[in-house]
Amino acid sequence: MIVMGIESSCDETGVGIVRWVGDGTLELLADEVASSVDEHARFGGVVPEIASRAHLEAIVPTMRRALAAAGIAKPDAVCVTIGPGLAGALLVGVAAAKAYAAAWDVPFYAINHLGGHVAVDTIEHGPMPPCVALLVSGGHTHLLHVEDLGRTPIVELGTTVDDAAGEAFDKVARLLGLGFPGGPALDRAAQDGDRTAVVFPRGMTGPRDTRHDFSFSGLKTAVARFVEARERAGEPVPLADVAAGFQESVADVLTMKAVRAAQDVGVDTLVLGGGATANSRLRELAEERCAAAGITLRVPRPRLCTDNGVMIAALGAHLIAGGAQPSALTVGTDPGLPVEIAQVPA
Repeated sequence: MIVMGIESSCDETGVGIVRWVGDGTLELLADEVASSVDEHARFGGVVPEIASRAHLEAIVPTMRRALAAAGIAKPDAVCVTIGPGLAGALLVGVAAAKAYAAAWDVPFYAINHLGGHVAVDTIEHGPMPPCVALLVSGGHTHLLHVEDLGRTPIVELGTTVDDAAGEAFDKVARLLGLGFPGGPALDRAAQDGDRTAVVFPRGMTGPRDTRHDFSFSGLKTAVARFVEARERAGEPVPLADVAAGFQESVADVLTMKAVRAAQDVGVDTLVLGGGATANSRLRELAEERCAAAGITLRVPRPRLCTDNGVMIAALGAHLIAGGAQPSALTVGTDPGLPVEIAQVPA
């Protein structure tokens, strides 16, 4: 079975093709991505209208490259991100997927973007055991419980009550004049800093706070207040130390709560997913804490952590193998689709 995935929820146009080998094992045949991130950089964030137009221009060339890379004329099924994501951006990918599925006369599957970030790990590490997944990206921060990928619903254990972690990275990077996207820029700046020089608060880690939820808005404000105080005093802002201290606070909370969640639900595997998991300190601290707790850590390579079509194909392949029926070609997009709905059915 050869499955194609199409992703257009934000600023990447992705087309991925995988082959279901069996028993939860996938073979990667094609991974083509066209990004419009440079077009958004001068605005300091993603502009939905620009993203939608970029998807329109990129979808057909990206599709052709993927088919050529896989050496096929058509797949056995077409899967697409139906949500969550930007409304206009989703429409482009879904319309294209429906058209290709109808023209090729193959089944169409409307897939959840968040579940795709979890399923893509199977490309690199094989069948997924029961686990907790920490999903961290520009728009999402979730702790998820995965029991049987493709056969049982993914359960949300916790999420952010305000800013997503990746969003906080972008806002702090803009505050420090580091540009967009903020994650890579802050990571680079932090390499020359002392993460203990400026200690920022750890949000929602008190005894009365919920065990698995996150908050990063207060952290973002704390950084802003520190910078403003230094500027008012006429003192230089220690940019590298601020970047390192901010990054340490985010990584500390994320990894602490992820390990806690795995212990709470009784699993011994933690999976990281989403573009922000490319952060070097987050990966380093996750490795340290998982090793100390006897938990196996699975992290896909950075290319698979960012938005791509492979992750949608991966989740689609698991759902199909689990007996999921095709979606209707009349199904609409859902920008707020909850993670528990892995596929919008017929």
